Amino acid sequence: MDEQIKQIAERIRGLRDALDLSVEEMAAQCGLGIEQYQLMESGEGDISVSMLQQVARHFDIPLDVLMFGEEPKMSSYFLTRWGTGVSVERTKAYKYQSLASGFKDRKADPFLVTVEPKPEDTPMFYNTHRGQEFNMVIEGRMLLSINGKELVLETGDSLYFDSSLPHGMKALDGKAVKFLAVVMS
Repeated sequence: MDEQIKQIAERIRGLRDALDLSVEEMAAQCGLGIEQYQLMESGEGDISVSMLQQVARHFDIPLDVLMFGEEPKMSSYFLTRWGTGVSVERTKAYKYQSLASGFKDRKADPFLVTVEPKPEDTPMFYNTHRGQEFNMVIEGRMLLSINGKELVLETGDSLYFDSSLPHGMKALDGKAVKFLAVVMS
């Protein structure tokens, strides 16, 4: 995981260098605090998909370029076979597998997300980002907290929500949970 985060950080730093922006200018343009941006660019901390989306949207570049270093090429369709999506573990909290990484000009970003079980006293990792999100549990059970409201989702359950509200997930029953997450701007 650490190597993948460092590669993402290098791509972000490369983008800033190519745009000839200071750290302060880049942070301001992306709507991030300077310390938050510096942590992201250094690769020393977790990098949320929401932060990457802010950078990608602001500079009108595909999210895949920042996450995976690849430019999407397909415009008619993009097929992802089970277990073959481009995978990145960009936080200690979740593992993301992109399900449409090769499709350009996407209106949504679908991911297969795996959340490993953690000790009961581990705090939940919360995220916020622009837009809306759809989650559907494929395997296992999870606790999903949205703006302080806690919901238990079981295999087959789905939820559509405003992703600008703080939200986080936790695997239940001591087992990993897999769910489809579709993030829309």
